[in-house]
Amino acid sequence: MPVPAIILAAGGSRRLGQPKQLVRIAGETLLARAIRVVRASASDPIFVVLGAHHENIRAAVDLSHVRVVMNPDWEQGIATSIHAGIRELLELDPHAAAALLLVCDQPRLTTEHLRTLIKDYEHAGEPGIVASRYGGAAGIPAIFPKSQFSKLLALQGDEGARHLLRNPENSVVEVEFSDGEIDIDTPSNLAAQLKE
Repeated sequence: MPVPAIILAAGGSRRLGQPKQLVRIAGETLLARAIRVVRASASDPIFVVLGAHHENIRAAVDLSHVRVVMNPDWEQGIATSIHAGIRELLELDPHAAAALLLVCDQPRLTTEHLRTLIKDYEHAGEPGIVASRYGGAAGIPAIFPKSQFSKLLALQGDEGARHLLRNPENSVVEVEFSDGEIDIDTPSNLAAQLKE
């Protein structure tokens, strides 16, 4: 069965000073690129959680191949976007076995990396978390089995999925993600990417 994907794209991008979802690198917005990479990985369905700037995002990005999830509580932190995505997934498919969580501002993310995560999840046997490793730690993109959904729904405020990846009680398979630590959070991050 395909692994559903939840792209977290509801943040206000305060540190960047503009909607990171709409930043263009090589002529493509970060959100459009994330959707393209996820679609090519064969994840299905794909949920995109929106909040801040949602009207501008809907006008600028083709969302016809994804399920848009609105998060009216986006200002309360990333945990609310995780909640919104997981709840929408369970409403669509109460028997969903897992979910791939990712953000839209990792410009080095590739379809090949997502396929490796999915392959490792499928071969893991007893369902554990399969996460990306970069910057010396595990992070997202990561695949969380259904047994972790209640823990994802218990996250609060700016507690992201990485909180669960650091919990020694959880079994985590790590897949190296070269340059996964590169993201677009600040104007200097963006300037560095535009120079390449």
